[in-house]
Amino acid sequence: MQAKTNTPSVVNPQKSRKGLNRVLHAAGYSLAGLRAGWGETAFRQEAIAAFFLLPAALWLGRNWVETALLAASVVLVMVVELLNTAVETAIDRIGPEWHDLSKRAKDMGSAAVLLSLLVCAGIWAAALYHRFTI
Repeated sequence: MQAKTNTPSVVNPQKSRKGLNRVLHAAGYSLAGLRAGWGETAFRQEAIAAFFLLPAALWLGRNWVETALLAASVVLVMVVELLNTAVETAIDRIGPEWHDLSKRAKDMGSAAVLLSLLVCAGIWAAALYHRFTI
């Protein structure tokens, strides 16, 4: 008979880290996520667009609020794309076979990307209209 211990076994070492050590490791995981995202064509295209749109937001925005809104809408697209890729990757890990729920999850992730793109395009269109017509 084996004695029970009250010390939980650590499955994920990140959970036991504290303070700056945890922050540094989390930053490393975040950079790894960005590197993995770069491997996805859609994210890479959006990141390249952001390379041009973020400086353009400084030029187009008339004040810090407009500039922040323009920049945030671009970054939002990239965030949603990364989340969509995470959902797709998790679904693919479960198995390659077709399943209604897997399709539904992937379609919803894709719809989220579409909505974020529409929000971004709408904000930029309104800013351009306001800048050049009013």
